[in-house]
Amino acid sequence: MTQEMQKKYVRWEWRTIVVTMIGYAMFYLVRKNFSFSMPGLGAEFGITKTQLGIFLTLHGIIYGLSRYVVGIITDRNSARKIMSLGLLLCGVVNILFGTSDAVAGWVVALAGKAGDAAAIASVLVYVMGVLWMVNGFLQGMGVPPCTKTLTQWVHPNELATKMSIWNMSHSIGAGIAMALCGWFVMPHLGVDMSLKPEVVASITANLNLDMTDPANVQKVAGFAAHFGAWRWCFLIPAAVAVVGSIWLFFALKDSPSDVGLPEVVGKKKAIVTTPEEAAEHKAFVNKHVYGNRIIWTLALTNFFLYVVRFAALDWGPVLLTESKGLAMAKATTLCVVFELIGGNLGMLFWGWATDHIFNNKAHHTCVVCMAGVAVCILAFWLLPITAAWWVMLIPFTLLGFCVYGPQALLGICAAQHATNRASATANGILGIFGYLSTIISGFGFGFIAQHYGWNAAYITILICAMLGLFTVSTIWSAKATGYSDEDLHKA
Repeated sequence: MTQEMQKKYVRWEWRTIVVTMIGYAMFYLVRKNFSFSMPGLGAEFGITKTQLGIFLTLHGIIYGLSRYVVGIITDRNSARKIMSLGLLLCGVVNILFGTSDAVAGWVVALAGKAGDAAAIASVLVYVMGVLWMVNGFLQGMGVPPCTKTLTQWVHPNELATKMSIWNMSHSIGAGIAMALCGWFVMPHLGVDMSLKPEVVASITANLNLDMTDPANVQKVAGFAAHFGAWRWCFLIPAAVAVVGSIWLFFALKDSPSDVGLPEVVGKKKAIVTTPEEAAEHKAFVNKHVYGNRIIWTLALTNFFLYVVRFAALDWGPVLLTESKGLAMAKATTLCVVFELIGGNLGMLFWGWATDHIFNNKAHHTCVVCMAGVAVCILAFWLLPITAAWWVMLIPFTLLGFCVYGPQALLGICAAQHATNRASATANGILGIFGYLSTIISGFGFGFIAQHYGWNAAYITILICAMLGLFTVSTIWSAKATGYSDEDLHKA
C-alpha cells in the first residue's frame, strides 16, 4: 500500500468509526426516551408501573433476539443499508408512539365507543405495547451492522482499541437521550397545572389520589409538570433519527473496496448473492460460530456479566438508598459516575491494554476484568452503612471500570474468532445471552431482595461475577483470533 493510499485509508477508517458511533448513538435517542415518558403516561392515562415494567421487559428480550436474527441477515447483506433502514423505522415507530393516544381514540371510535376514556386507556396500553415491541426488534438493527463494518475496516491487531472507542457510543447516546428528554423536553414542554385545572382533575382520576392528603397534592404537582410532554419525548428524537438515517445511508461505507482501497483482511465477503456463495457462507458460519466452543463460552460469560451490569444500572438507586442509606441525589451521582466515568475509562483502558499488553487476546483481558468485578462487588458490599458517600463512590466507580471492559471486549473477542465474515452472527448470540440475563437481574433480583434481603442480593451478584470469571477462564489457552496467519499478514 502506497503512502498516499495509506493516508486515505486512515482517514476513511476513522471516518467509519465516527459515523458508526454517531449512528448507533442515535438508536439510543429512540430507545432510552421511554423512561422519561413514564411519569406522563401514568399521570395522563393511569398506566400502571406494572404495565410499564412489562413494556421494558418484553422490549429487552425482543431486542436480544433481534440482534441475533439481524446478525445473520447482516453477515449476508449490506450493513449500511440495514443500519440506516433500522434507524429510519425506529424513528417512524416513535412518531406512531407519540401519537398513539390518537390511534387508540380512533380504534375506540370504530368500535362505537367514541369518547369512552376507560376504553381509550385500555386500548392505548395494547397499542403502545405492540409499538414498543416493534421498536425493540428494530433496535436490533443497530449493533450487528456496526460490528460487521468495523471488522471490515479495522485490522484484528487494532480491533480491541478501536472498537472500545466505538463502544463509548452506548454511554454517549444514553447521555444525549437523558439531556434531551430530561433537561429540555420534560421541564419546558409540560403543562402548568395552575393554568389547567382539568389537568389536575385528570391526574387525580387516573391515579385515584385523595386530594385531602397534602402528600398527594405535592405528588400531583410533580406529575403535572410531565402532563402532555411525554409525546415530545418521542416526536423530537424521532425527527433526529429520521434525518440521521438519511445521513447515515450516504455517509457509511461497508468496506474499504467501496472507496477503492484494498481489503484489510482476506477477500471482501460483504454480500452473499449466489446459491453457491450462500452454501459456502453457511458452512463457514456453522464452523466458526455454531460449532465454535469459544463463541458459546463468551456468550455464557456475557450472561453473567450482564446480570452484574443490569443489577447496578436498573437497581442502582434502590440498592444504594436501601442497602447503604444514601440519599437519592447521592445515589444518582454514584450511578452516573459508574456509567460515564468508570464505564468510559474502562472501555478505553481495557481496549488499549488488550492490544498493547495482552497481545490482542481479549479473553485474557476479560479474565482480569471479571476478577476485578468480583473484588469490587465484595469491597462495596462490605462497606458499612456509616461510610461516607464518597468512600462508597470509589469501589462503585471501579466496578463500572471493570464491568465495561468485558462489556466491550466479549463482543470484540467473538468478532475476532468468527472473523469479519460472521462477526454479526456471533455477536447476535452474545446479545441473546446478555438480554436473557434480565430473568435474573430483573424479576429474580427483585424477588431475592424482597424476600431474603440485600445481603442475599449482593451474594447473588457476587456469585454471577465468579461464574463469569470461571467460564471465560476455560478458554484462556485459545488463540487471539480465528483468522489464519496468512490472512493476518496480508494487510
